[in-house]
Amino acid sequence: MGRTTGQNQNKIGVFFLATLILWFVSILFEILFNKRSELLCVVGGCFFFQTANWVIRYFASRDPLFVNTSVSLLHSTITSSSVVFILVNQWLESGSSRMFEHSQLFGGTWPWAYAALCFSCGYFAYDQWDMLNYRLYSGWIPAILVHHLILLICFTLALYRNVTINYLILTLICELHSIFLHVRKVRRMAGLRDAKSIIIRIEWVLNWVTFITARFAAHILITAKLILDASKFEKGVELPLALFGMAGMNLLNVFLGVDLFNAFRKEKSPRNSNHHHE
Repeated sequence: MGRTTGQNQNKIGVFFLATLILWFVSILFEILFNKRSELLCVVGGCFFFQTANWVIRYFASRDPLFVNTSVSLLHSTITSSSVVFILVNQWLESGSSRMFEHSQLFGGTWPWAYAALCFSCGYFAYDQWDMLNYRLYSGWIPAILVHHLILLICFTLALYRNVTINYLILTLICELHSIFLHVRKVRRMAGLRDAKSIIIRIEWVLNWVTFITARFAAHILITAKLILDASKFEKGVELPLALFGMAGMNLLNVFLGVDLFNAFRKEKSPRNSNHHHE
């Protein structure tokens, strides 16, 4: 049975590796033959996060999961900071009413939004490779690999067609919450698990606040905006794809919320606290 499981994982890995190679060839084709030099930011993102991986592996730890999570934390920090900067800058420049018009969200591109989306797209490609390389996935259909593949497809199509860039930037506000997810994972791997610690209590507060505001509520509002503006979309795949994507995100957010609550309850349980004080 173990051998069968290993063979299945190999097949899964080969499939996702093939899709990643096809994606990379597509990016290179656009850059070299269609003269889309702006897509170099995607390649730059790949190499930036791979370099960060090497640096952390050399100076901090060789544990693949620790390294992967640390790089993910770096991505969440950079991306969320970029998104906040882009939104604040646009808010000051044009105000909220014009900023969230359909024409702006669908066909417009805020300053630095395209580059930020390219950079984040590069991260997801790097992360897909890193998880495949070190087999940081499990199951017949690894959710994390499927998640990254879908994001790569959606992000890349948007970048190629130069539409819904601003919508996708809005979805990336959830990276604010991802910061604290990754912080929790890194500090637990580092052995810091005292639930009574002030720092860990603050971490949990920030974890919940950002989950509710930057992830759960933000994605619901984006979904509501898509539904309200449905009649403004031209005939095509953009609206169905966007609604399908947001439905998936909202569903994943519910599952994540349940997992987060279970983790919170487990970490706060007296048995767990006593165990770490012994």
